[in-house]
Amino acid sequence: MSFLWAIIAGLIIGLLAKLVVPGRQPIPLWLTVVMGILGAVAGNALATAFGVRDTGGIDWIRHIFQIGIAAVLIAFVTPLWARRRA
Repeated sequence: MSFLWAIIAGLIIGLLAKLVVPGRQPIPLWLTVVMGILGAVAGNALATAFGVRDTGGIDWIRHIFQIGIAAVLIAFVTPLWARRRA
């Protein structure tokens, strides 16, 4: 069941990250989900390092870290994917 939640979270985080990155990102949905999952894992690690992973209420800082890292990953992967397809 946690695998399913990882995919759902990766999808949501990946799509939000695509909204943050300027321009069009012609990458497939599966790659968006993978970048979202990687961003979620790295964002959790970064939030833990800063001591803000578990706070009272909604963990906004952790979510910002997750989306930010996923956005950086998507911005990095997009030109590589476009070059591969050309």
